[in-house]
Amino acid sequence: MDGDGGCSPTSSGADKRKRRDVEKPYRGIRMRKWGKWVAEIREPNKRSRMWLGSYSSPIAAARAYDTAVFYLRGPSAQLNFPDSIADDGYLHDLSAASIRKKATEVGSKVDALQMQIGGSSEPPMGSCSGRVYINPDLNEYPSPESSDEN
Repeated sequence: MDGDGGCSPTSSGADKRKRRDVEKPYRGIRMRKWGKWVAEIREPNKRSRMWLGSYSSPIAAARAYDTAVFYLRGPSAQLNFPDSIADDGYLHDLSAASIRKKATEVGSKVDALQMQIGGSSEPPMGSCSGRVYINPDLNEYPSPESSDEN
């Protein structure tokens, strides 16, 4: 039989993985059809999920997820931004409602900061630090004030 008639499992698996990486840049989040990013997490020892909110940037949704997973699973949890979790303070009540509230607070703050600084929803490739990079217009001619000649 000729192998051209079917789809090879390795190429379709690689395509699905590539598509999933584009659709889900961080753990615990997904993108809605209309462009909003949502975060949710499965509660330990339960089949139910904890809704963490809807955000306009994937970074905000990922930070909300990180907050919830840190309080649910402890310091050994796999986080999207391990360096940022210490900034969020300490939560005394570890109920699902208080974890959800803290996670949505963190996500909303990050979302507001992202919108305020006008940062894009996607960080530059290879960078997850949350820094904002301003891309110059390469089609614009430099002004005489900005030239290197003195």
